[in-house]
Amino acid sequence: MTTAVLLAGGIGARVGGGVPKQLLEVGGRPLLEHALATFHAHEAVTDVLVVMAPAHLAAAEALVSAYPKVRAVLPGGATRSDSTLVALGALEDDELVLLHDAARPLVTARMVDDCLAALADHDAVGTVVESADTIWLVDGDGHLAGIPSRATLRRVQTPQGFRVGTLRAAYDAALRDPEFEATDDCAVVFRYTPGVPVALVPGEERNLKVTTPGDLRVAEALLAEFPR
Repeated sequence: MTTAVLLAGGIGARVGGGVPKQLLEVGGRPLLEHALATFHAHEAVTDVLVVMAPAHLAAAEALVSAYPKVRAVLPGGATRSDSTLVALGALEDDELVLLHDAARPLVTARMVDDCLAALADHDAVGTVVESADTIWLVDGDGHLAGIPSRATLRRVQTPQGFRVGTLRAAYDAALRDPEFEATDDCAVVFRYTPGVPVALVPGEERNLKVTTPGDLRVAEALLAEFPR
């Protein structure tokens, strides 16, 4: 079984609009529905879970009613990691899971294919793109402290794929760490199950995450160019 999890638990305060950004209309559909339609249409995805901001469960349930692969709409947690843990509670260790930011409407079937192909030989896989910019490291005083080679840098996107048992073991270890902070799920596997290699597959520049009002306008233009 392969379950896609759409993480939509945040409220998108930086976008504004009075409703969570994942429910704002972009390209003729709520933002959430673009990614949902891609995963739902993929023949290798057997189930979909939506993890939604708790105050907006009814709206999400109405939206997903036309998508029979959706197993449940679950209330999200206070943080991204909390929402992943909610999803893990609904999954079995022998499943494959693809975790995706619902605010990335331009995910493609090719990215799903690549993640699943990598999971044939790995327990964890991340979607990445090369950095076109030079990245500076800064010290505590805000001064330049180092310039890593761009050849070693990648920008992280989603989907990220896992064998559920591997991701659960990583989170079990992370939750025993009082200093635990996570920005993405591959980082949890990397830090807390260091013997597990994380495979990388190519994302796309257009697979942007909508965070600001400007991103909404960019997403609108991209969806017009690459209709779902």
